Amino acid sequence: MLWATAGVAALALLVALEIAARRYGQPGPITNQLKGLILAPKPGPLYGGLALMSVVLTWPQRIIAAGVAIGIDVVFALVRWAAGAKVTDGHFFDFFGSGALWVMLGCAVIAVTRRTGRERVLLLKGVGLGLLLVAGRKTGDTWLLITSKTRPAVLDQYVATADHALGNPSWTAGRLLQATGPIGIHILDLVYAKLAVAAIVVALYQLRHVVVERRFPRHHVVRTFLVIGLLGPGIYMIFPVVGPVFAYGPGASGTGGVQWAAANLWPHTPLPITTPQVMPYDQITPRNCMPSLHTAWATAIFIHTRKGSRILRFAGAFWLIATLAATLGFGYHYGVDLIAGVVFALTVEAALRSLDRGWDRRGIQLVVYGATVFAALLVSYRYVPMEMARHQGVSGSLLILAMTSVVYGYVRAARLWEPAAAAARQPEPQPEPV
Repeated sequence: MLWATAGVAALALLVALEIAARRYGQPGPITNQLKGLILAPKPGPLYGGLALMSVVLTWPQRIIAAGVAIGIDVVFALVRWAAGAKVTDGHFFDFFGSGALWVMLGCAVIAVTRRTGRERVLLLKGVGLGLLLVAGRKTGDTWLLITSKTRPAVLDQYVATADHALGNPSWTAGRLLQATGPIGIHILDLVYAKLAVAAIVVALYQLRHVVVERRFPRHHVVRTFLVIGLLGPGIYMIFPVVGPVFAYGPGASGTGGVQWAAANLWPHTPLPITTPQVMPYDQITPRNCMPSLHTAWATAIFIHTRKGSRILRFAGAFWLIATLAATLGFGYHYGVDLIAGVVFALTVEAALRSLDRGWDRRGIQLVVYGATVFAALLVSYRYVPMEMARHQGVSGSLLILAMTSVVYGYVRAARLWEPAAAAARQPEPQPEPV
């Protein structure tokens, strides 16, 4: 029932976003996904979805699925190349990706027609997991389009003023990143762009026993990733912000620019404390800063790597630190966005874990407290930014304290939850033979 309800809800969301995108003259997530069956799609998400689906397959089946996907893509790529089809970056491998989608849909057909009982359900769950990852990417793109079209005014001046409480870390990080030269910029850009790949690696580690146990674990990183991506854009609509590089700098990737910025200050000129105002911005740049979902996703990766191997734990910590540095250093986020992102991620994670293990008093208190802190952060950024800027020591300490309190509450709750789970899995002692 849970999977059926989730499937119906996901379909309803896709249809609603498709209708909304059509109103602005753009194809929605369903159209873009159907185009991916024939036209050259982005290969990353599709093969990532195929990898997630493969956790329910045996190794021979995985090899066959990958081989069929690559074979289909080779045929499609040759046809597209012969027809002179254009690709985004001009690389031959950008023709690839459709094969993975065809294989996932083929596995769904096999599950319905050739499987029964638990095997059918397991294979359908694997296909659904892979397609959810792909649909999440398409849905996110449509959400960003909607934020830029429906929110002509942004609240960057309010957030930038409140960011004085933390010392405007994006300005400092931007100068430091530029001082590292092309090597540092390239590394952080790679980390920032490949966050979904890191999540897939963690998910594959967590789901590595599915093919043997013939069931999914009750909780894994993909669930947290999808819920964060589902709820986050709704907050974008409530609190539209474009980011320092757009609101106070030259823009990035050819989007936005000085003509829309409040001033060209980022990252070399300190931001003055002035009374903030709502400012108009273009209808191209996504309003995707508050909260920082990259920070939220990196926090989720960090949490879910704590039980992994030493290498995985190190990678999770590195990805979190590098993501925080990239979000600030590239001017995509203010410091207060990151604090909101951490609180948001921990609240979502606590809610999902409480849902799985059963709601108890501690779980309810943690979720309510995290949601209250998150709401208080947004209200303070919007309505008392000048007071935060004038009293930097006090307001900055309160912001860090608020975030730390949620972190402490989550860590304490998680430690109390784990022994109970371990005790439930521990077998009863058997009497020794005489």
